[in-house]
Parts: sequence; C-alpha cells; structure tokens
Amino acid sequence: MMNIFSSLLSQPVQPKPAPKQRRGIEIKSPREIEIMRQSAKIVATVLKEISELVKPGMTTADLDTHAEKRIRQMGATPSFKGYHGFPASICSSINNEVVHGIPSPKKVIRAGDVLKVDTGAYYQGFHGDSCITIAVENVTPEAAKLIRVAEEALFKGIEQVKAGIHLVEIAAAIEDHIKANDFNVVEQFTGHGVGRNLHEEPAVFNYRTRDIPNVKLRAGMTLAIEPILNAGSKNTRILADRWTAVTVDNALSAQFEHTVLVTDSGYEILTDRSLV
Repeated sequence: MMNIFSSLLSQPVQPKPAPKQRRGIEIKSPREIEIMRQSAKIVATVLKEISELVKPGMTTADLDTHAEKRIRQMGATPSFKGYHGFPASICSSINNEVVHGIPSPKKVIRAGDVLKVDTGAYYQGFHGDSCITIAVENVTPEAAKLIRVAEEALFKGIEQVKAGIHLVEIAAAIEDHIKANDFNVVEQFTGHGVGRNLHEEPAVFNYRTRDIPNVKLRAGMTLAIEPILNAGSKNTRILADRWTAVTVDNALSAQFEHTVLVTDSGYEILTDRSLV
C-alpha cells in the first residue's frame, strides 16, 4: 500500500533504513514483465495454498511460517520481511484489523473470523504483491457480504484498466460499487505501482479525490490495485505495535489486491490464483 509505511514511520519509531527507492513511474520491458509474471505467480501460489490450509485453531504465525518457507522454496525472498523493519513475511489482519497485522503464535484463528492475508515475493529483482480475505468457516451474513463486495470492487477497478484511461476511472468504479452496497472506502491507504520497488508511483486511490495524481495509464505499467472497505466508519487507528491498523468502531474490514499489468488492449492479472 502506497504511503502506508511512510505514514506509520512518521510516528516516533526508528526502523532500519529501507533500500533506496527509484522515483517516477516505470514502464516495464518485455523481459521485466516476464520476470514479474514469475514473482506474481509465486505470490498467487502462496495465497492459494494459505486459503486452502487455514482452519480454526491455527495461528497467524503458522501461516507466516508456511508463506516464508514456500516463497524461499520457489527461489524468491519475502518482500515484506524487514521492509521498514516489518518482522514477518505476511500481514495477517483479523476482523476489525484493517491492514498490517503482525503474525503471532498467540493470535489464534477462530471459526467466523474475517482473515486478511497480504504477501509479496521478490524474484530476480522484481516484486509481486497480492492480498486475499478469507471467510473462516461459518461467518455472519454481514461478513460474507463484506468479503464478496470487497472482491467485486477489486474487479470493478481492474475492469477499467487499459492504456489511455486515467487512474480516477479505477477509483470511481471501486468507490461506486462499495458505496452502492452500504460500505465505506478506507481512505488512509491506497494501492500503488509495483516492480523493482515494492511501493512505486503512482498511488492508486480507491475513491474520488482532488488530491489524486490523475495519471494516464500506459502499456507496461504494473499496478497493485487494492480496495479496502469497512462495514462501519472509514476511519482507522494504529495500535501500540505501530503497524496494525484497526477500525475505530470495531467494525469488520475486508481487502483484496492484485498485481495488474496494463496492456494496449486492457490488462493482465499477474497474481491470478486461478492459474496456479
């Protein structure tokens, strides 16, 4: 998520320095796109495996252990671990936790939980990034609807992607679908470019705003599109661990994310789990 880590780091915390970031929007070459297909495939594989193995009684640390092991087995390194000092290979956020939940052996997954799992893989110089929300066994009807709408909103945004359109068209499609279903867009966090760096320009907003750099898309751009929505207030707060964002009213939150390649005719979902 663009600007999230930097916003957290504005608090009184001393993380280890992050690698120097490139500036500007990068257009990937055919060779670079092929590498990103591989990094994204690793991420998609890990998330698909987690969605199939998660069950009540497991801990979020169990999921993190699996993710790191599999990422490394496939020849990559975890994008998140050590990034601005983040201690794990996945973000695991449950129920009212919005983003950046830290895996823990003390965090037990229970039936009815709304579990967000976000991970990234760095392979041959390029990152892939994706997030899913998992309904752990029998969730409430409200939770089921929230998860469904979050995934639908992601695809509403992706369906706009094509060389020549502007970012606000993605934002509008996502925002309209979320609001039509009586949920609220979390505005504190955004999507982002992804490639040599985990977080690159441009910021990919999920709502209309005059602050958006309304970039015109070009073929070869790679974007992490990631709507986040709450069942209650759009507002969040950061816990004492200085990472985990939670809803201010304890309402449920859901998120989906894909790494998407912009093409002349449309898009390619690089982290498509149905292809692994």
